[in-house]
Amino acid sequence: MHGITYESHDVLKDEDLREGIKTYSNWPTIPQVFINGEFVGGCDIMLQMHQNGELIEELRKAGIKSALLDKALKEEETKHADEAK
Repeated sequence: MHGITYESHDVLKDEDLREGIKTYSNWPTIPQVFINGEFVGGCDIMLQMHQNGELIEELRKAGIKSALLDKALKEEETKHADEAK
């Protein structure tokens, strides 16, 4: 959706990894999302960040441009062009 490359790890295959990631992030549930090695949140937090636009800002801070930002800019330009007619 945001058009970014990501890595995934199936922590359900390795109990030590599953428990280790919970300890590392100090977060009790999985899945967990990290941006550039920094823990951002779990599924609920990521969904909330996506819905309120915070995710695009977090990606920007990490030097990652969201494809949704390009889409939003194009929609805004189209809206202004339509209003100018």
